[in-house]
Amino acid sequence: MAADKDAGRRKSAGGGEGAGRPEEAYDASPFLPDRPGRGNAGLRRLREAAATCRGCPLHRDATQTVFGSGDARARVLLVGEQPGDQEDRRGEPFVGPAGGMLDRALGEAGIDPAQAYVTNAVKHFKWAHEEGRGKRRIHKPPTLREMSACGPWLAAELALTEPEVLVVLGATAGKALFGSSFRVTKERGTCTEREVQGRSERVVPTIHPSAILRAENRDEVYAGFLADLRVAARMLE
Repeated sequence: MAADKDAGRRKSAGGGEGAGRPEEAYDASPFLPDRPGRGNAGLRRLREAAATCRGCPLHRDATQTVFGSGDARARVLLVGEQPGDQEDRRGEPFVGPAGGMLDRALGEAGIDPAQAYVTNAVKHFKWAHEEGRGKRRIHKPPTLREMSACGPWLAAELALTEPEVLVVLGATAGKALFGSSFRVTKERGTCTEREVQGRSERVVPTIHPSAILRAENRDEVYAGFLADLRVAARMLE
C-alpha cells in the first residue's frame, strides 16, 4: 500500500493531466518515498524512487539516474560531483577511470572499499557536444540550482547510512554541500564538524580523483590525495 502511495505521488509530481513540468521546480523532494525504511532495504527503495526523478531538467539528456552504491552500514560516505559518461551508461557511480583511482587510493589509505558508500551530489550526467570533439559527450559542471534540486537524495542517503566520516571529493561537491564560498584548496586534508543536509557530520574534503588523471605531475597529485584519505582513515581508528 505504501509503495502504491509513493508511486501515485511521483506520478502526480511527474505530470498527469493538467500537471506542470516538475523539473521547473528544481526540487527532487516530491519523488522521494514517504517512508523508505532502514538499512539496505531502505537504500533499495530510494534507488528505485530515484530512477523516476524529474526534479530538474538534467534528467532529459541523461541515460538514467545514477544513484549511490554501497552498504547501509558503511563507515565512510564519499560524495563526488556528478556521474561521468561511463557511469551514465552503466547506472553506477565511480565505475570509470576515476573510480579505479579512488578504489586504489582507499586501499592504500587503509579504508576498506567494502566499508565505503559512494555517491554524487547530482544524480544525472550533465553533458554537451563540443565542436571538433565528434560525438563525444563532454562533462559540464552542474549549476548551484541543479545541485540544490538534488539535495534531498543526498540527505536521504546520509540519514540511512549515518557514516562516521563524510569525504567530499572535489570543489563542485563541496559547493553543493557548503555553498559557493567553499574552496577545496584551502580545506582539503582537514577534518571538521559541519552541518550537511541538516545533520552534523565529520567532514574531510579532498580533490576529485579525476583531477589526478588530468595532472601532468600525477604521482605528486596522487600522493596528496592519499594523504587526505589517510586523515579520514584515522577518524575510523
